[in-house]
Amino acid sequence: MEALIPVINKLQDVFNTVGADIIQLPQIVVVGTQSSGKSSVLESLVGRDLLPRGTGIVTRRPLILQLVHIDQEDRRKTSEENESKKNGRLYRGIDGEEWGKFLHTKNKIYTDFEEIRQEIEAETERISGNNKGISDEPIHLKIFSPHVVNLTLVDLPGITKVPVGDQPKDIEIQIKELILKYISNPNSIILAVTAANTDMATSEALKVAREVDTDGRRTLAVVTKLDLMDAGTDAMDVLMGRVIPVKLGIIGVVNRSQLDINQKKLVADSIRDEYAFLQKKYPSLANRNGTKYLARTLNRLLMHHIRDCLPELKTRINVLAAQYQSLLNSYGEPVDDKSSTLLQLITKFAAEYCHTIEGTAKYIETAELCGGARICYIFHETFGRTLESVDPLGGLTTIDVLTAIRNATGPRPALFVPEVSFELLVKRQVKRLEEPSLRCVELVHEEMQRIIQHCSNYSTQELLRFPKLHDAIVEVVTSLLRKRLPVTNEMVHNLVAIELAYINTKHPDFADACGLMNNNIEEQRRNRMRDLPAGVPRDKAAAGSSQSGSVPEQTDSGTGNWRGMLKRGEENTAGDRAVPQPLFASSQQKGYAVNLLDVPVPVSRKLSAREQRDCEVIERLIKSYFLIVRKNIQDSVPKAVMHFLVNHVKDCLQSELVGQLYKTALLNDLLTESEDMAQRRNEAADMLKALQKAGQVIAEIRETHMW
Repeated sequence: MEALIPVINKLQDVFNTVGADIIQLPQIVVVGTQSSGKSSVLESLVGRDLLPRGTGIVTRRPLILQLVHIDQEDRRKTSEENESKKNGRLYRGIDGEEWGKFLHTKNKIYTDFEEIRQEIEAETERISGNNKGISDEPIHLKIFSPHVVNLTLVDLPGITKVPVGDQPKDIEIQIKELILKYISNPNSIILAVTAANTDMATSEALKVAREVDTDGRRTLAVVTKLDLMDAGTDAMDVLMGRVIPVKLGIIGVVNRSQLDINQKKLVADSIRDEYAFLQKKYPSLANRNGTKYLARTLNRLLMHHIRDCLPELKTRINVLAAQYQSLLNSYGEPVDDKSSTLLQLITKFAAEYCHTIEGTAKYIETAELCGGARICYIFHETFGRTLESVDPLGGLTTIDVLTAIRNATGPRPALFVPEVSFELLVKRQVKRLEEPSLRCVELVHEEMQRIIQHCSNYSTQELLRFPKLHDAIVEVVTSLLRKRLPVTNEMVHNLVAIELAYINTKHPDFADACGLMNNNIEEQRRNRMRDLPAGVPRDKAAAGSSQSGSVPEQTDSGTGNWRGMLKRGEENTAGDRAVPQPLFASSQQKGYAVNLLDVPVPVSRKLSAREQRDCEVIERLIKSYFLIVRKNIQDSVPKAVMHFLVNHVKDCLQSELVGQLYKTALLNDLLTESEDMAQRRNEAADMLKALQKAGQVIAEIRETHMW
């Protein structure tokens, strides 16, 4: 199981090559306040001085430190590789035993750890600047040594409260967000560092660790500076977990003092002194504390943690590999046969456009109606409801009807309602159906335009590779729709004009409505006769009524049913409409000439029974005929739109695209990829390659029965 940590290091190397952190690998994240001893703990684990030192905030970028244990065989192999690369230079003794490599310096090998420290400082200032600001871009460093255990550690900036110097005012928030970013990784182990000469109950490291690890399953506490506690006190209760219990344990260590560092005291000597101090001060706990025990514990915890995380890592890698394979497929391969590629893209777009209208597209929108479904909604919901909301008598007043009747009779009093007045008024109402019909055409045209974008976004992602081809296709389809719009509008206009051209009073539905109204008027006449006073002979009243309607009856015998409604009725019954207005003013003086043209026509007056009856008849006839025409328009307009616009575009789209775009002179221009497409394709290919390699690494572990 010891080999699991190198496997994680190998996975880390794989993903470092593509500069991605999409996989959360198991690692140990070191958290603590400034000057709590974090750097000293890390240097003790490495066994060498390699981290920057100074006052205030020194660690300003995450340092991902991979410790790789090597034996003599590994060192000999590495020396042979270096011999071929460095003109025969061999790294023997201390120089050859330990070395470091940065990711950002590629294959450069550092054997001088002072040079490693300087490179960390230089790389920090390159990204974070020299104003004590921080950055979340990590520095990757690998240390190869026979004196280390396999570990992957992350050193983070120390927790601070007050900005110092020219630090940003929100430096505390920035540092906390950076720490949370790393310790929120469920595959990480949190190493919470706290100084022994501070109150454990106020430990900022443990506090921030509990924010993401509430049950403490992945938190290990380290108590530093055991030798700096006040005289007469010790850390026994803290180390035994009596103050703050930590599930993974609490380990105490003794760091080098600043004097030791200034005097270049070796880490190895410091570890010997640490062991002697623990044996003297904490003899019962000496074997469970100290730097060496901390290194072994971290190695053991990390191995078990890796073992638990590998199944989930394998699943995550497989899912990402499938996603990047799909992404790479969407980018397509570099174009070899441009003529064939252009024809395929045109054909595919035309097919997807038609499928979207027909409802058979591969990508079906779930958020809103689109394509053919939206066109159907426009026809039967939007257009249908709009027509139904049109009042058959909207805009018509009783005076309008009466005026139309009187104008149609000319200078002669009429015995019956003239047919011209009915036609005049009903045409006026039918004309109102034209505007919603043309609006229906406009809505369908807009939806046909929206389908272009839908196909570009969801169905034919290959077009995104070629922006010029995409723009050209949009222009051709838009032009085709634009050409069909006036043709469709003209047809819809003609549908209304056809209805206006001939008012068919012999229409079966209209004749039935007239017959029904005749029956209603006859029933009303009988009711009025029943209501006559007892002194009026009913036979005379009936005869008078019959005689008064005889002329209209004879005249209308051959002109249609609707005029027959006028042969029955009473002319002497009082109306209940408006109050009558005098024709001439009472103040007109005798002997003065009156200009009849200057006398205003009464706007409203009391209608006679005959006028009231005529108006009611005309209004009923208009409503009856209007409903017939509205039904026809509601049926014929969608058919016209489908034939002249939708189906025509479907049938002609591919031929129009081929005719406009499939030209030799346009091939190179249309199939020019966008500037970043090649880069994105290479990045996706590199990521897919890295994921596949990571999958192979995990598969090798399973074959060797490591888990």
